[in-house]
Amino acid sequence: MEFARKVYEPDKTKRIIIKSPKDVFDLVRSDMEFLQVEHFDVIGLSTKNHVVFKENISIGSLNASIVHPREAFKGLIRRSCASCILVHNHPSSDPLPSNEDILLTKKLVECGKIIGIEVLDHIIVGADGGGYVSFKEQGKM
Repeated sequence: MEFARKVYEPDKTKRIIIKSPKDVFDLVRSDMEFLQVEHFDVIGLSTKNHVVFKENISIGSLNASIVHPREAFKGLIRRSCASCILVHNHPSSDPLPSNEDILLTKKLVECGKIIGIEVLDHIIVGADGGGYVSFKEQGKM
């Protein structure tokens, strides 16, 4: 057991740096790809885009999750993050953003501007190998 833990346990001294939406997808894919309901997570970043923390904000239903800016930014403020990336999954396998996703993203970006924590991107992960969509790459941010 000790051998397996050392081989498969992530290196705590290695800091994860986010350079692209693909880096985010690689970070969350194994956690989100096979979920049966929507999960909404926030990834807090330092000034150099090191991952400070990843936290689940909401667990919803098959096609919706309720996210309030208060919960989304609470952990970011507490940990003094410089910026963040929003991530949620679509159990339907289709990662294209819904109108609700677009409106929520705009609302959270505005809140981030007010409190001084930049929302860098919103990534939607499709289930069962559906890939991902980046709001930043699509020009929606």
